[in-house]
Amino acid sequence: MTDQTPSQILARPDGATIAYNSIPGKSPGVVFLSGFMSDMTGTKAMALEEHCKACGQAFLRFDYSGHGQSSGAFAEGTIGQWAQDAIYAIENLTEGPQVLVGSSMGGWIMLLAALRLKERVCALIGLAAAPDFTEDLVARELTDEQRQIMARDGFIEVPCDYDDGEPYTITQKLIDDGRNNLLLGGDIALNQPVRLIQGLKDSDVPWSTALKLQEKITSTDVEVTLIKDGDHRLSEPDDLARLRVTLDALLDIPG
Repeated sequence: MTDQTPSQILARPDGATIAYNSIPGKSPGVVFLSGFMSDMTGTKAMALEEHCKACGQAFLRFDYSGHGQSSGAFAEGTIGQWAQDAIYAIENLTEGPQVLVGSSMGGWIMLLAALRLKERVCALIGLAAAPDFTEDLVARELTDEQRQIMARDGFIEVPCDYDDGEPYTITQKLIDDGRNNLLLGGDIALNQPVRLIQGLKDSDVPWSTALKLQEKITSTDVEVTLIKDGDHRLSEPDDLARLRVTLDALLDIPG
């Protein structure tokens, strides 16, 4: 699914710009937070927008700095910066309570934003949510050769299994900043309903991450759904249908 709609632009006080698309509608609104090196035109973002439009629900999708149509260089980005982008976008482009939907890295950003915005967030949906991935799934898995390259160059490139195969750029700055935003080492003080959907065939984020995350979130209303044949993207028709049903239940939209 491709997006033909011209993006709108939100200017930050520091001169950076955040590209976004939003539709007005009922409250609570829905905000989609994309993954690492992904943008707001992905399959899940567009499917959610169409669903919200059909239901009359407010919806926002946007690009982090260095992603998609937003300003900045990807290699200069960090988890903290992207979380600030999300918080700024939600504060300035939405009204009232919001349901945050975070995919992969967007699941980490979703949690950081919810911890900051508190009552502005009424529910969360994590799709293959990857909190702490820079430490648990990247830094700890580096080979000796990669560590030497990182020490020499300040970054490494790792293969990407999707789309055009463009490699991921992992910087020391990204890893260092990630350590300032780790969540799984202690309680995650959120009391909202949380739904975590995780594929058992996910080759990027272990399914055990979802179980660990539900243990750390202090809310008593946390549900984990494990998909036997689900991959990391969770973008197949059945996955999208499951996402819509999950969202509707949180929004209390009749089936």
